[in-house]
Amino acid sequence: MKPIFATSTSLQLRLFLAVIASFSLIVFDSKFDSFSNVRVYLNTAVSPLIYAADIPGEMLKGMSNTVVSRRELKKQVEEQQDKLFVQQVQLLEFKHLKEENKRLRALLNSPVHSDKRKLVAEIITVNSDPFSLQVVINKGTNDGIYIGQPVLNEQGVVGQIVDVSMTYSRVLLISDVTHGIPVRVQRNDIRAIANGSGELNGLSLPYVPHSTDIQMGDVLVTSGLGGVFPEGYPVATVTEFTYQVGQPYAQVEAKPVVALERIRYVLLVWDDINPNETNEPQLETGKETAL
Repeated sequence: MKPIFATSTSLQLRLFLAVIASFSLIVFDSKFDSFSNVRVYLNTAVSPLIYAADIPGEMLKGMSNTVVSRRELKKQVEEQQDKLFVQQVQLLEFKHLKEENKRLRALLNSPVHSDKRKLVAEIITVNSDPFSLQVVINKGTNDGIYIGQPVLNEQGVVGQIVDVSMTYSRVLLISDVTHGIPVRVQRNDIRAIANGSGELNGLSLPYVPHSTDIQMGDVLVTSGLGGVFPEGYPVATVTEFTYQVGQPYAQVEAKPVVALERIRYVLLVWDDINPNETNEPQLETGKETAL
């Protein structure tokens, strides 16, 4: 390799000259700033090398951030999924509460006279005896419930109280075979007795002359006679009116306006006179004849 300086010059002299030249350039540049443009070009020339040297560090930093970001993102996704699951469960609860709220509002807005005392009760069980259509509600004598008390809902008549305890009561449904209720045809005020048929969605009207003006689709409402059920509450809709020649009475069937198989809440009403003052139950039966 060819040396920088000539071979005739000694190494010590060359070192000395180099030091003097370097020192002179440093002093000259510091005083007159003569090499500023040269430094700019030199910095520009070596800048790619600086960026190239920084690339490995930036790559490692980026990979580390990516790994951390993916871990945090996965954690956030899991947290959001947990929150979504909880919110979905809460949404189901809100829907259930909304439906219950609608039913309770419908009960409180049912066609009950405003001057009467009202109480909402919930059905807690259904009688297991297939020959007795009864349900049990969560109100009793502690709430002022009495035997013979009418039981309604937002659609119409459900039945009446037949047995009470301190905390619960039994309701005899209007379709029970032992139950009867005085009714009238809303269209023309013809009166009759609607007896339970023993089937959940069936009533019958006995002793109706075949010449009586009753038609399919007629709405039967409480007549108010008997002093138990208030007047004017929907009871049933006539579904059949047939008679045989030579028979004095027609066969009249009706369907309760209340879907008795789906009721959950009922409304208890009180008359102006409290029946608890007497010991005789005011339970209507199907033994009466047509009025």
